[in-house]
Amino acid sequence: MIKVLVVDDEASIVKLLQFNLEKSGFQVVTAFDGRQALDMVKSEQPDFIILDLMLPKMDGMDVCKTLRQERINTPILMLTAKDDELDKILGLELGADDYLTKPFSPREVIARVKAILRRIQATPEAAVAPEDVVLQFGDIRIYPEKYEVFCKDTKVELTPKEFELLSYLASHQGRVLTRDQLLNAVWNYDFIGDSRIVDVHVSHLREKLEEDTKNPRYIKTVRGLGYKLEG
Repeated sequence: MIKVLVVDDEASIVKLLQFNLEKSGFQVVTAFDGRQALDMVKSEQPDFIILDLMLPKMDGMDVCKTLRQERINTPILMLTAKDDELDKILGLELGADDYLTKPFSPREVIARVKAILRRIQATPEAAVAPEDVVLQFGDIRIYPEKYEVFCKDTKVELTPKEFELLSYLASHQGRVLTRDQLLNAVWNYDFIGDSRIVDVHVSHLREKLEEDTKNPRYIKTVRGLGYKLEG
């Protein structure tokens, strides 16, 4: 049974999500502040985290940032009462997998959880390759079967979604891919969002792989279309 950690300081929201998640077959554990959430992640080892942005003691942004810094890549759906694009983008940059603005329906939350879990549990399209296949461009080497990326001889730490995006771009090297194509391939067809999530993750990849993010060598922007990976 998949275990979901629900983190929110509003007891009514926690109760609503817990009821609907358990009804859908998930095991649910709960936390009501950021520090408790970090403790629960370590003690309960959940498979998924639903994380409110505004929390006492430590906010959701700091919780997300701390987990990713500790290389805990449990998927995170961030909840926010703020309809602010900067908050959403910052959450994604810190490693959240998706976001929902309150108020929301429990059915939409469950749909998002299931969509993200399907993407993670499925073998990424770009990673279907024999064990001896290595995707390479410039100084970058991708080992699909190991979920590993190296720049020269240094291992690059990527989140699962960053890895899938990079692998997909590398497997279509030299080809212009639109944001919608990347959304469909990496986040799958039932992802509910917009193409800005692609821009955020491309920016994150550039920070980890490019020497000059303003003049990238590898991941090129094709204005009005999307992105292209060059060797």
